[in-house]
Amino acid sequence: MLRVGLIGYGYWGPNLARNFNAHPECALIRIADMAPARRSAAAAAFPAAEVTDAADIAKAPDLDVIVVATPVFTHYELAKTALEHGKHVWVEKPMTSTHDQARELTDLARARGLTLMVDHTFLFTGAVRKMKALIDAGELGDLYYYDSTRINLGIFQHDINVVWDLAPHDLSIMDYLLGDAAEAVSAHGRGHFDTGLEDVAYVTVFYPNNLIAHFHLNWLSPVKIRRTVVGGSKKMLVWDDLNKEEQIKIYDKGMAVETKEGLYRVLATPRHGDMYAPVVPTVEALKTEVEYFVECIEKGLTPFNNGAAGARIIAMLEATDRSLKENGRVIALR
Repeated sequence: MLRVGLIGYGYWGPNLARNFNAHPECALIRIADMAPARRSAAAAAFPAAEVTDAADIAKAPDLDVIVVATPVFTHYELAKTALEHGKHVWVEKPMTSTHDQARELTDLARARGLTLMVDHTFLFTGAVRKMKALIDAGELGDLYYYDSTRINLGIFQHDINVVWDLAPHDLSIMDYLLGDAAEAVSAHGRGHFDTGLEDVAYVTVFYPNNLIAHFHLNWLSPVKIRRTVVGGSKKMLVWDDLNKEEQIKIYDKGMAVETKEGLYRVLATPRHGDMYAPVVPTVEALKTEVEYFVECIEKGLTPFNNGAAGARIIAMLEATDRSLKENGRVIALR
């Protein structure tokens, strides 16, 4: 049995506690939170677990796994302490506040032979897994663009802007689907309430071979939209996360291009074909992710959403911040 300690019982903590507690090879031993009300809720929901206000459970000798579900600025110290004390670590996204911190944790986990996983839950949804299978199989052909919209009349965060709040979801999905070859980032955004934080932003990520990705992130939209469009040379894909009946649609559409001499050297004409909606497995993504985490620990596997993947997302977020401050200047990724 893996003995698990959870630090943070706020918005996402109860879901983490439920899934780790339900796993047959895990025992939820301890839950820590600073807020008395949340400790009371944890004690009522999980009477077999010890509930405490002490975050130093990261050092506890009777725990094998530490789950970090606290504000972003605390992730680095808590995860580092846990790794230094021989614990496998599950950390919420964004992984850390800086890329250097993320790389340090990644190197530390590798040196200690420990599993470090970043909770990019969307990667374990049936829809994203289906998209990955279609892209890897060449169903869409050569990819041209990746366009994502995540907007809502949302909750304003007091310590991070709309990019750090919403983009980790979409950047991690992009990174998973397109690979780790992103070259540069450009971003524009504005804040409207004198907080010093952008509440609307547009982010562009550049890839080799003219592949381009674009993200619209917005806390001020009158409607909620969660939509991604992926265009390829053969087919195009639309993922609507709010459409539970037909989450993914594949369009056999594109442009037929031929070269002709004379006035029009390149002639492009639309190609129209059928649309179909593949079956998307209905799974609880977090349950699947916890199972994968346990499997990686037990078999010594390196998760695809490991520290290195988390560090790539932080590098993009940092580049976005620089570009926002410099009015959209293209920032190369390290």
